[in-house]
This record gives sequence, structure tokens and C-alpha cells, in this order.
Amino acid sequence: MVLWITAAHVISVIAWMAALLYLPRLFVYHCDAAVGSDMSETMKVMERRLMKAIMTPAMIATWVFGLWAASLLHVWGDTWFLIKFACVLIITGMHMANAKWLRAFANDQNTNSQKFYRIVNEVPAVLMIVIVVMVIVKPL
Repeated sequence: MVLWITAAHVISVIAWMAALLYLPRLFVYHCDAAVGSDMSETMKVMERRLMKAIMTPAMIATWVFGLWAASLLHVWGDTWFLIKFACVLIITGMHMANAKWLRAFANDQNTNSQKFYRIVNEVPAVLMIVIVVMVIVKPL
């Protein structure tokens, strides 16, 4: 059973990370679109669908399967797990920040630059690297 739960967790993580890496990239392009333009309105639809249909369900599934696997494997006190867990909390914060930025674009009130979104786009990638090293190598 643990292997099935872990597989579901990994599948969920892949979907969540793909969306977390893609949405800020959409924001980069959305910054170029004039308010009210066809491009801006198309970007809003793409961003909203990505968040609602993929990103948020994948985040929820990641948490559910991850906590379930952690419970079955009894890893709560392991240092590698605690570091991984801290990174997942930060990624969840990034998810919430993306939701906030999505709302700003939806209301034509974005105040951030393309450069800002290019930089924040790197945060989940760096955290993902730390998480993978913690889970696979378990250096601590």
C-alpha cells in the first residue's frame, strides 16, 4: 500500500511543480499584454484554468498523499523529512502568492514586473532540488 500512496504522491508533486513553474511564466507574458486586449483576456483564462483545474487539485493531492505516506513510514522526526517539510511549506506559500498575483491580473491590477515573475519562477525549482536531495540522498 505504501508504494501506491508514494506513487500517487510523486504523480501529484509532478503536476503541482509543473503548474508552479508554468504559471509565473504566463505572468511574464501577461505583463506585455495591454489591459482589456484579447491577449490579456486569453491569459486570464489560461491562468485561471491552470490554477483551478491543475495546480490547486495537485497541491491538495500532494499534501494528502504526502502526509499519508509520512504517517505510514514514520518519518516525522527524521531531519531530512523536517527539511523537506519546511520546503513544502514554503512552496505552499508560493502557491498562495501565485493565487494572489492571479487575482491581481484578473482584476487588471498587476503591479509587478516581468523581472519579478522571472525571479519568483526560480524559487519552486530551487526548493524542488532541495526536496529531491533530502528524499533520495537523505544527507541529514
